[in-house]
Amino acid sequence: MEPRLKSTSSPEVTGAVQQLFKAVHAAGVDPLLLELVHLRASQINGCAPCTYAGVQSAKRQGETDDRLHSVVAWRETPFFTEPERAALELTEAATRIQDGQPGVTDEVWAAAAAHFDEAQLSAIVLHIALTGFFNRINRAIREQAGKTW
Repeated sequence: MEPRLKSTSSPEVTGAVQQLFKAVHAAGVDPLLLELVHLRASQINGCAPCTYAGVQSAKRQGETDDRLHSVVAWRETPFFTEPERAALELTEAATRIQDGQPGVTDEVWAAAAAHFDEAQLSAIVLHIALTGFFNRINRAIREQAGKTW
């Protein structure tokens, strides 16, 4: 299936998105944790290009294959820390908004808040939203896996 557009952004959009990413990365969240969040949200949304690029980006930053292969089943593996588990649970709750799930419950939020300060939580939530933004663009334009950023 061919992509519908060669480019979906203008310099203004690119600049705005770069500022959002700068804000996310300035909040003190471990970059590898952000990669896990991105990967899990992209898996849920079925975004092949973001899943592919997220894995490649995480590997460049030193993430292991064992952990990357297990993100989809993070609850059943011993590979993730308690803060990572809280972030992944928050990611799933915030991403599965159309699955009839309860969303981000007080319990899910409290578990994340036990590990992250307000600026970090804000950055994680923004990162989840940005991932969804790109997942939806990629699905709309039929972007294919195989590219990285």
